[in-house]
Amino acid sequence: MVRGEKQNQALQTGSQFLFQSKRFMKVLVTGGVKSGKSRIAEQRSLELSQGEKAIYLATTEMIDSEMEARILVHKERRKDRFVTVEEPLNLHETIQQYSRTILIECLTMWMNNMLFHQKTEQLILREIERVLQLPNHTVFVLNEVGLGVIPDNPLARQFVDISGKVSQLIGAHADEVLFCVAGQTLRVK
Repeated sequence: MVRGEKQNQALQTGSQFLFQSKRFMKVLVTGGVKSGKSRIAEQRSLELSQGEKAIYLATTEMIDSEMEARILVHKERRKDRFVTVEEPLNLHETIQQYSRTILIECLTMWMNNMLFHQKTEQLILREIERVLQLPNHTVFVLNEVGLGVIPDNPLARQFVDISGKVSQLIGAHADEVLFCVAGQTLRVK
């Protein structure tokens, strides 16, 4: 794990973030479960990192054997191409320690963690705003959960609503928005 990397001073100009004459890309990769998001996000992160290992910020908490199996599939696919940092809650605090490309895998699980730990919608949105301002190329992975039916319980509805707001917030500031379906990628922005 790489710790204590210095960050440059930032100037925000509209939706673009400039750092000592260097422009940092923000990329949102979204789509359904098993749509190919992770593979595309990993590929885009490696392109942005230009030969330096990107930080793979893993947000999933291992809660059962099925989740453990999913995590192992991701670990096997990324092998040693990334520096893995595991952090289920504190995105901004963790990312600000690094001056390299960041892949956040995934915001859907991060929002789940935040709600489980009784964090508010306002705190969730503020954390995303703060991450968007950091001087890193950042690739966000987020499940598109708003294409189905309205959930039948309040917590699930809250989750879908927050996820939609997070998606819109990142999409408004992102340089690229990629939508994955059936292993194919559509460029939205």
